[in-house]
Amino acid sequence: MLKAGIVGLPNVGKSTLFNALTKTRKAEAANYPFCTIDPNVGVVLVPDSRLVPLAKIVGTSTLVPAAIEMVDIAGLVEGASQGEGLGNKFLANVREVDAIVHVVRCFEDEDVIHNMGRVDPIADAEVIMTELVLADVESATSQLQKNEKKARGQDKEAAANAQLLVRLMPHLDQGKPANLLEMNEDERSRMKSFCLLSSKPMLYACNLKEDEVADPESNPNLAGFQEWASKQQDANCCIISAKMEEELSDLSDEETKEYLEAMGVEDSGVTSLIRASYQLLGLASYLTAGEKEARAWTFKQGMTAPQCAGVIHTDFEKSFIKAEVVSYVDLITAGSMQAARENGKLRLEGKEYIFMDGDVALFKCNA
Repeated sequence: MLKAGIVGLPNVGKSTLFNALTKTRKAEAANYPFCTIDPNVGVVLVPDSRLVPLAKIVGTSTLVPAAIEMVDIAGLVEGASQGEGLGNKFLANVREVDAIVHVVRCFEDEDVIHNMGRVDPIADAEVIMTELVLADVESATSQLQKNEKKARGQDKEAAANAQLLVRLMPHLDQGKPANLLEMNEDERSRMKSFCLLSSKPMLYACNLKEDEVADPESNPNLAGFQEWASKQQDANCCIISAKMEEELSDLSDEETKEYLEAMGVEDSGVTSLIRASYQLLGLASYLTAGEKEARAWTFKQGMTAPQCAGVIHTDFEKSFIKAEVVSYVDLITAGSMQAARENGKLRLEGKEYIFMDGDVALFKCNA
């Protein structure tokens, strides 16, 4: 299962958000730096409104949504790349995740300590990005030396790696994250093999006060940060109130709906954040439906039909023959699998078919 790591400066709401995402109280949330030391890990269900209508069509009451893993990582401070605070441990934890959800504090509250002395989400984000890039400079320098040595022995792969690293070094020296370097598909594949921290996809979670969520423009720090994130980091932002979301995690679905309506909010910030994290990881869902359950299966975008069959069981990929596929929209419009078949919306797809998000599938495999 792919992992998204929740990072940020101390006391920005990481652990509170983690508790809300996982609907647990396993992460200690306190008003002092480094209240999280060892990372907390939790499985987060991905909200999918397609499951209930799909379940009604096939007559089942069992819903199984997709899931991703979230990791609550200790707060980072300036100088982490040189071991300050819990720096070395923090960076090692970041290296193990596939994407980063960076929580930035946008709210003012004198009762909540701010590690940098004042609320400035751009400055906070720059601190963490600088530490990631500095750690990458050290790693890239070491990898360049190793690849150049191999290249002298006529190793073509090492020569190509070295060429990319030579181009990357001045980019990092300017304080720019590795994922913003202009690259072709081959270079992007090579970049992944370098395991650099700043090459991981990133999403910003902008933490506001409860009474600001319905009207985000009332927060004086938000607009400037969103513009900075887009222009300087090519990153998207999700608006959340970690405190409110943690409180909502203790309520029933009906109570949550009533609370959000009273607040003037259409949907939970956590719901949006989970979906955005899912997409950030390059994931999508195909669906299956039968008498036992309606289920969303996670697949990596770009996977073929046999690979998606293998998500259910590895043997299915090896013995794959065909897949019966209909899009969710076409199935709901038709009202049943039989009607979708009669309308010509149910297709037989072979081994080359690339699955799409929302495909409803039935696999045919050798016994």
